[in-house]
Amino acid sequence: MCEQLADVWRQQMRRGDFEAAWRISDCALRNRRRSTRCTADEESTWRGEPLHEKRVLIRCCYGLGDTLQFVRYVPLLRRIAHHVTLHAQASVVRVLEHFEGIDSLTTRYNSISPETYDVAVALTELPHIFRTHLDTIPATIPYIPVAPRSLSPTSNIRVGLVWEASNWDPRRSVPLQLFAGFDRIAGVSLHILQRGRALLDRPIGFGIDSGSDDLYEAARTIAAVDLIITIDSMPAHLAGAMGVPTWVLLHSNCDWRWMRNRTDSPWYPTMRLFRQKHPGDWRPVMARVKQELKRLVRSQVKPLSVAA
Repeated sequence: MCEQLADVWRQQMRRGDFEAAWRISDCALRNRRRSTRCTADEESTWRGEPLHEKRVLIRCCYGLGDTLQFVRYVPLLRRIAHHVTLHAQASVVRVLEHFEGIDSLTTRYNSISPETYDVAVALTELPHIFRTHLDTIPATIPYIPVAPRSLSPTSNIRVGLVWEASNWDPRRSVPLQLFAGFDRIAGVSLHILQRGRALLDRPIGFGIDSGSDDLYEAARTIAAVDLIITIDSMPAHLAGAMGVPTWVLLHSNCDWRWMRNRTDSPWYPTMRLFRQKHPGDWRPVMARVKQELKRLVRSQVKPLSVAA
């Protein structure tokens, strides 16, 4: 799909007109059918044919957030397919090892023999394959159940925090100084889930370092807190898939999956969205988040998590 067409596709998805987006995907699929090239290492060899009774290889070709968001479609696929193999990132395998609908789970470090499958699809193609509309998104949660780790007993609301994203889109990151004072809100225990170099910016005594570079261990911590406050990154999708209440901080021109002008997400029922009104201006967003967190504490009602 050319970039101009891809941009139109993204705009349709942001508007919630999924069917218009799928018509664009259909056009791209027709172009794929015209191609005579078909190699074992293509991310998708699907040409639009029915997948009933097929041996299907699903390739996780993009980021961990995409894998965690769209793996929800695997049980639907398994109901019609003969066998489903998921070719996933190594870091996510332990989280998905008991996931419904996966007959075989392997990492992208391992090659897959073409003789073992009839058709390969990219995981992100599954919404198109099932012609998803807003009201047919598989949104039952948790669809990734993980047992929580044990945290120190407290009557406070446990809040997990992630503020910096990877370098490919720095607009997603929120300056850490805008979280100043969050750790001093009475009734809040702040758990730092941030990983990577951004941890070096964390002031001494700011929250409890509860994160892990191991995705499964990070998931156990997420399952144990009451609320996640995070930028648009993998932890948002993991928390949403686990049914943990999640507040996502979004820049003004955020990804298509968050749609337009919504404060909720049809993909994740326990999620709230806090959006920039002006590019780069995080201060009003963070002021509102801090106000909402104080209001939550005053209500003396912990957010309802449905995590395992």
